Amino acid sequence: MTELEKMMSGELYQASHNTELLDILMKTRSLCYDFNRLHPRDVETQQAMIRQLLGKTGERFKIIQPFFCDYGFNISIGEDFFANTNLVILDEALVTFGDNVFIAPNCSFYTAGHPLDPQLRNQGLEYSLPIRVGNSVWIGGNVCVMPGVTIGDNTVIGGGSVVVHDIPSGVLAAGNPCRVIRTL
Repeated sequence: MTELEKMMSGELYQASHNTELLDILMKTRSLCYDFNRLHPRDVETQQAMIRQLLGKTGERFKIIQPFFCDYGFNISIGEDFFANTNLVILDEALVTFGDNVFIAPNCSFYTAGHPLDPQLRNQGLEYSLPIRVGNSVWIGGNVCVMPGVTIGDNTVIGGGSVVVHDIPSGVLAAGNPCRVIRTL
């Protein structure tokens, strides 16, 4: 099994010294660099680059520069997706956004994690777990979503939250760690 296959399956994989993964990362970083340098009025070229970069897009979406991701092909965005400035997606595993998702500035989605055992961690081993965001979700500014989290439909995540556990549909959730505040 290749390191890419291990990464995609959630197993421990060698991230630091694998030329296949490092080559893909460099290609993606180059595309992100080019996207981030486009003039803000050049919306047509921006959308074409995002379609080239991401695994799946809807017809209608907007991602405000700067935008950063690791692989791109593991990211799927639905219709009427909007992400404000400084979105970071470490997509070592699948990151799926439903329709009508709104993301405020400075948000991060991390599928990658490192072993707690320092000997494994120092060997450059990582793991990755998918992130799923449902439909009609609003994520406030400076939110960090951690590996393996699912956020249900019609949910609002309050600004500054660190989401470490699944959040159900139809709620307002906030805090560190993020927890349900009330039903909407």
